[in-house]
Order: sequence, then structure tokens, then C-alpha cells
Amino acid sequence: MRLAYAVTTALVAGASVATLALQSPVTAQTSQAQSAVYAASAPRAGAPMSFADLAERLQPAVVNISTKERVQVSANPFAGTPFADMFGSMGGGDAGGGKPITREAQSLGSGFIISEDGYIVTNNHVVSGHSDRGAPNATVSSITVIMPDRKEYAAKLVGHDATSDLAVLKIDAHGLPFVKFGDSTKARVGDWVIAIGNPLGLGGSVTAGIVSAIHRNIGNGGPYDRYIQTDASINQGNSGGPMFDLNGNVIGINSMIASPNGGSVGLGFAIPAELAKPIIETLKGGANVHRGYLGVQIQPLDEGIADSLGLEKDHGELVASVVPGGAAAKAGVRQGDVIARVNNQDITPDQSLSFIVAGLPVGARVPIEVVRNGQHQTLTATLAERPTEEKLALIGKSGRPGLSEDDGDKSSALASKASLGMALQSLTPEIAQQVGVAENTKGVVIVGIDPASNAAEVGFQRGDIILSVNQTATVTPAQVNAVVAVAKSKGRNTVLLYAQRGNNQPVFRPVKLVSDK
Repeated sequence: MRLAYAVTTALVAGASVATLALQSPVTAQTSQAQSAVYAASAPRAGAPMSFADLAERLQPAVVNISTKERVQVSANPFAGTPFADMFGSMGGGDAGGGKPITREAQSLGSGFIISEDGYIVTNNHVVSGHSDRGAPNATVSSITVIMPDRKEYAAKLVGHDATSDLAVLKIDAHGLPFVKFGDSTKARVGDWVIAIGNPLGLGGSVTAGIVSAIHRNIGNGGPYDRYIQTDASINQGNSGGPMFDLNGNVIGINSMIASPNGGSVGLGFAIPAELAKPIIETLKGGANVHRGYLGVQIQPLDEGIADSLGLEKDHGELVASVVPGGAAAKAGVRQGDVIARVNNQDITPDQSLSFIVAGLPVGARVPIEVVRNGQHQTLTATLAERPTEEKLALIGKSGRPGLSEDDGDKSSALASKASLGMALQSLTPEIAQQVGVAENTKGVVIVGIDPASNAAEVGFQRGDIILSVNQTATVTPAQVNAVVAVAKSKGRNTVLLYAQRGNNQPVFRPVKLVSDK
């Protein structure tokens, strides 16, 4: 790349000289201005010919982290298959008779030393093992820190935080080399960065690249969905390792990758130092992290939802549900509101509601600007404390519904199918039981769907319950048809459905109306 820059600069300079000799003073001034632009865009002085000196200085402070854990696994060789119940009791020749057995598992990651007396930063998922990845009965039995000189230390877990995916360890040592956090707010797209870690168990690996993006939202919906993106090679085992700037300061903690095959494709993500540092200090002191919490389930205001509401996309977030008795409920926030601003800050994809609220103190009184039925109004909420990730994840799941093909009055559903691509029927207690929702649920059930419709494309299925259309409660197909007719009369080609599948959390989904042509 440097050679390409040099050649390009030489060609531009030659062209400028020829122009100065042949053209007028005005043209000459223009050429000088163009040369200045090219010079300004050239690599800054000091761009490294080699990262060797920097890597040599920093590598001693980057460590490998190994955990051992006890994981319960099924002894039934048919577990997860339709034959599990049939053959599970036979034991498969195992002395456990098909009961769960305990195995030892090992995982590897990276970390970095932040003090001479042995405090170490890593990712929470590195030291939580499989308990953080769908195996609730897994227990981490030991954590070992392996130094670059292969010396090993038993590590104590000082503190960890699943929400931010950060953890602090402590080893019994002194006089250790350590690194410091830098200012990630000054990171710019195109800046050089290097990553050091333990990819695929290959300790002490150094990779280099640039900052590809900042404030990257990768769609996980959490309060810390705001990463530095890099094309420096990041692979499994790099998690918890540092991302350095050219001054040797930690500006990010490498945390995850996006990949179709599990390997590096140049899409690595690091937790910015600006977010990590205060959490690390809290954990290092043995305290828990406290965050503000509004008490709403939200959805992004994408193009389809925005169009159905007549609003600008990517400006605000839609309230899918409100936690009863929570801060938002007490403030008067309602399901279907669009939250546009919180604490005088705009809600955007780069600055989500969760991100803003999580950074505010518990008990703070904050203004909330909502759009309700096209009208803006300001409410005031007193923030509660954000629950643990485990509590937030307690949302029931159900299997696919078992509606029979002849359920419903087909004639009453024709109008809905013509407009939405779905045949609908009023929800009865019997059907509610079939599709796995509470008997007192009010809505209409999808009993048929056109596979070529937009409704099918966005994921609707038979047995889904439509609770409202364009924020109007609907309990009969006729009511659905009436709301759709109003939307058509206003020239809209999309309606917003609030729908539920089984006992899962209801969500908003925009559906394009079937063309009358």
C-alpha cells in the first residue's frame, strides 16, 4: 500500500510540473491547490515502516487465559433426535443409564495486564465458559494465566459483568509489565491499530490493520452495542485481547467477529476503551456495575415500520411493550409509542435508547420525547436499575402451532387475504390453547397465508396472533379490514401489525399491502 501511495504521488507531481510550464497563472494556482489536496491526503509522517518495535514493547503485557470447567452432557447418544425418548432409557450401554454425565472442558482466550501487581482484563465470555453459551450446568473450576515466557499463574476472578462482556482477574505477582488505556474517542476511521492475542491457541500472535468503523451497531440490541470495527485479523481465542493504537495504548478490547465460516474475514469488533475503562475500574474495586433502566422492549424504526407510521426512518425506536410498574410505565409511556429523544439526546442507530439509558445513573429524572398518534409530547421518567441479563432473558418460547387446515370461517377471511396476503379468524379460547397463548388473549389468528405475500416474506406463519393493526386493537377480521381501508385511503402501502407467536414477546412488523392491480 505504501508503494502504491508513493507511485501515485510521483505521478501527480510530474503532471503538476508539466501544467505549470504550459498554462496560465490561474491554472497554475489551481494545480497548486490540487497538489496541496494530494499532499494532505498522503500518509501522515510517522506511519510505521514496521510494527516490530511496538510489538516487542507490548507483547510482554498480553497473556493467554485458559479455563477448565465441568459440563453436564447427556449420556443418551440419541439426544436431540426423535429417537431420544425411545432409546434413552436403554442407556446405550452406558453405566449412567442415560442420565447426564459430567465432562471436563477447556477454553482459551486472551487478556492484558493493567497493573504491575497483576490485575488483568479480559472478556466475560472467556472466563464464564459454557455457562454463558447455553449450558447452565457448566461450572468453571479453574482459570490459568499463561505469560509470554510460558510461566503460569492461578487466577482469581475479581469481578465480571455479562452485560458489557468484561471481566477482571488477579494473579499473585509483582513487577509485571503492563499497558494503559488510551482515548478511544479520538480514534478515526483509517487509523492504524494492532491486535495481540491467542488466536486458535497460537499465543503471542500480532496482527495489524486499520479502524474500519467506529460506533458500529451490530444488532445485538444491548446497551453496549457500540463497537470499534477493524480489519486486523481477529479469530477465536483473540477474545479479551487488546487493540492498540500506534502510541501503544489500549483503545479497544477485541470481543467478537462477523464471519460466514467462523474464521477471520476482516470484520472484527472491539469494545471501546471509553466504555470499558469505567466498568473495569468498578469491577477492579470489587463492586457491581449499576445502570439506568427504563423498562421497555424496543424495536428499531426501520423503513417499513417508519412508512406505516408516517415517520422518518432511523430516528427513534418503537416501544413493543412496557414492563408493568417500571419506570416507563410510571412515566406514561405506552406500547406503540415512538421514543425520539431521551435526556435531550436523539435516538439513532448509532446512539440507541439502551445505550443512552444505561449510561445514566439509577434514580435520575430524565425527559423522554415520544411520538404518539403523530403528536410529539414529553414525559419524565425516574430511572430504575437495569436487571441482570438472566432476568431480561426470561421470555417464554413455544413450538409451532397446531392449527388444522379447516380452522376458521374462510369466507370472513377473504377480504383480509386480498389486502394482507393472510386469511384471518377471530381468536377463540380453543384456538388460543392450540397456538399456545393465554385464553384471555384478544386478537385475530392467521389461519392461512399466501407464500408469495410480503407477510410471508417478513416471517408471519399460520397460528400467529395479530393483536393490533396500525396501533388499533383488532379482534375480528372485519376490524382488520376497516383499519386497512383507512390506511389505503391515506395513500399508504404498508400497515404495522403487532403480533405474537405462542407465549413469546409480541413484536411490531410492517407488512406491505397486496396491490389492487
